[in-house]
Amino acid sequence: MKARTCWEAVCTVDDLVADSGIAVWTEDGPVAVFYLPHRLPALFAISHTDPFSGSNVLARGITGDINGEPVVASPLYKQHFSLRTGVCLEDDSTRVKVYPVLLDGDRIRLEVPVNQAASVAA
Repeated sequence: MKARTCWEAVCTVDDLVADSGIAVWTEDGPVAVFYLPHRLPALFAISHTDPFSGSNVLARGITGDINGEPVVASPLYKQHFSLRTGVCLEDDSTRVKVYPVLLDGDRIRLEVPVNQAASVAA
């Protein structure tokens, strides 16, 4: 059975900074949203948690391009994570969660799992 999801509004276009990321809080925890205006698609969302350190820092990483792949370099240990797939380029056995993201008017929405406990209690 597929987990239930919802499209959660997490920020507005005005909150975004070109060629960098911002951290947002979702039902699924901290997420890093990246805006790369020179690419299509221009919006990417991955987990904000660096899997090597356990720290919430990926939104503060440096964005770039490695062989055509949009990436963010972790500010701690410098591993590069694909913004499309979440795979670590230096260790393909490690990855971060990737979230579908869309622009809805001036709002940025992420598809996140619905908290099953909260929906049962409601």
